[in-house]
Amino acid sequence: MVIKKVLVVDDSATERHVLGEVLGKKGFQVVYAESGEKGVASAKSEMPDLILMDVVMPGLNGFQATRAITQDEATKHIPVIICTTKGQETDKIWGMRQGAKDYVTKPINADELLGKISALG
Repeated sequence: MVIKKVLVVDDSATERHVLGEVLGKKGFQVVYAESGEKGVASAKSEMPDLILMDVVMPGLNGFQATRAITQDEATKHIPVIICTTKGQETDKIWGMRQGAKDYVTKPINADELLGKISALG
């Protein structure tokens, strides 16, 4: 699978910008959603090759949004990497149980994130 388009779901404009810079410099097309609800909708409308999902967001949180995306017939093929400040092992296990392919803690290490993305490709 070649990853070209990445959907970044994060309620923080700063985090969206940082992730967008990292991905943009590597030639990825980046689209954004600022909530879990918009992330689920954008997954269906944009059909990205990868989703980077924050967890702590108002409304639908990242775990719930990941579960919705990975259980929907239309979007379940799209890999999700959770990017969050929640670094406990229990959070990581829970995130993977929701259908995420990988888990990265913030602040994001660009090389680590890009390595995880290329491992999916």
